[in-house]
Amino acid sequence: MVKMPSRLRLCFVFDGIMSTAHDLGFYREALIFLGTAGVVLPLMTRFRVSPVVGFLVAGLLLGPYSAGRLTEYLPFVGWFTISSQEAVDQLAELGVAFLLFNIGLELSLDRLWTMRRAVFGLGMAQVVLTTVAIAVTAWLFGNPIDASLVIGACLALSSTAIVLQLLADQHRLNTQSGRNIFGILLAQDLAVVPILFLIVVFGDATSKGGEVSVTDVLSGLGIALLQAIAAISLIVGFGRLILRRLFRQVAHTQNRELFMATILFVVVGTSLVTRFAGLSMALGAFLAGLLLAETEFRRQVAVDIEPFKGLLLGLFFISVGMRIDPAAIAAYPVMVALSIIGMTAVKAAVVAPLARAFGISWPQALEAALLLAGGGEFAFLVLSLAGSSGLTSREVQQFMLLVASGTMLMTPLLARLGRQVGSRASASATPGEGVLPDLSTGRVLVVGHGRVGRLLSEVLERESFDCLMIERDADLVRRGRERGRDVVYGDATRTGFLRRCGLDDAPAVILTMHDATAAEAIVTAVRAERPEVPIIVRAQDADHAVRLFALGASHVIPEAFETSLELLDRALGALGVEGERSENIVQSQREEMMRFLRREISAE
Repeated sequence: MVKMPSRLRLCFVFDGIMSTAHDLGFYREALIFLGTAGVVLPLMTRFRVSPVVGFLVAGLLLGPYSAGRLTEYLPFVGWFTISSQEAVDQLAELGVAFLLFNIGLELSLDRLWTMRRAVFGLGMAQVVLTTVAIAVTAWLFGNPIDASLVIGACLALSSTAIVLQLLADQHRLNTQSGRNIFGILLAQDLAVVPILFLIVVFGDATSKGGEVSVTDVLSGLGIALLQAIAAISLIVGFGRLILRRLFRQVAHTQNRELFMATILFVVVGTSLVTRFAGLSMALGAFLAGLLLAETEFRRQVAVDIEPFKGLLLGLFFISVGMRIDPAAIAAYPVMVALSIIGMTAVKAAVVAPLARAFGISWPQALEAALLLAGGGEFAFLVLSLAGSSGLTSREVQQFMLLVASGTMLMTPLLARLGRQVGSRASASATPGEGVLPDLSTGRVLVVGHGRVGRLLSEVLERESFDCLMIERDADLVRRGRERGRDVVYGDATRTGFLRRCGLDDAPAVILTMHDATAAEAIVTAVRAERPEVPIIVRAQDADHAVRLFALGASHVIPEAFETSLELLDRALGALGVEGERSENIVQSQREEMMRFLRREISAE
């Protein structure tokens, strides 16, 4: 028997492993992505950098243009390389759909009306003027007018994901400055819809070999806007008839898995319907989010969909990074660098004076200009669609991809620079030109809309305290909303849901439900987020009250004990004890009970 050399045996084993890896198909890419997410998210959190940047860099390093080129010389690198671009793109497209769905959830008509000046005034003006400025620049470099407009439109958009994450990390979303920036981002998100329609119009003209004139552009834009308005109106009307009833029926079951399945069905279903109609999946998801934005299920849906949106959007950014070819940067590094600098300069030069014209102080205008000067995630979607429609060549698409990616990577640095510039401008400004005050108005959170919660919230609102009622019983939610009450459906034991209900600004949290376990979980969640906020809780008995105090409740009202005090008060009155004396006795007993409960906590 001939003994095989150990080195040869190792080669056979290695070849077998590699062939097995290729047989795994997309499972290998999924494992690499999940492993990358497990590394990128904690690492970016530790260094306080947006995960978007981490995913972009990961896609660049693991893509076919970087590590993929080494597999010919180092076959084992193939284990860590994402090579199936098509499979990744299909899931990445869902990531964008989930992002647009989430944006749709935030775009209730009331919220848009409240922010109408920032959204439809400042925001839309920024989109139009920046698009024109960049489009003219692209046209001067020899691009046709339709491609120039597409390039201008996609580069005019900023990164909603990165900018909002930066504002959230700084706890500035509810400041006046944060709201102005958010209004511009909302306008940019709304602008994606007509931009997608325009690409379809331009793409059809290009495929037919015709040239697109200015008249074609204006008529195409008008048709796109009319189609968008008609589609939104149609689906919103249909959704109000169907979706609210569907979610109410599902909520009746109190089955969390079924609720999640219904959300995924709505998102994916509407996305596929618009795709089959020749539009983008993202448009369908946006419309689905807009449908649910006016319902009592909006906050719970947003919390449940967040993990899917985060992971799939991370996959989208990885797919974007995979498209970046470092060799292209090496081919014309000066041009790429100048384009990145030029794009940020053009956008900042448009945003700063425009914001000042809308009454925003110079410090905030300068900060907003630098924060919004980078590119956005929708640039990749628009560029990809424009490339597949034949509007832009692969070389132009790759170049613009490099520019957009470079500015996105610079966004955290631009944000830091913007804060410094804004601070220096504030120091030299007059008192009236400083940072505007926080205009957020917190609402009392009342968890439970049964008889007790309903009575409590009605009295508080008569006393001019704004309340938001939270309830898990779909029937109670429906009845409350029919009476004009602001009642939302959701699970208040989840911290993410409480945040979306305004926990950060709530002056107090009141728990009126009868579920002892849920009350304890909510007290724990609230106290972890807001150590100082008053928490008033209804308790079942003394033992339950002791547990609630131990978890951090500020005030606990034992249900049985309050009933006994009420009986005592009535009994004393019936026995002829005068009112003031009776009131003093009852109050003395109540204080004694509170002292007893706190002694019980100390003894434990």
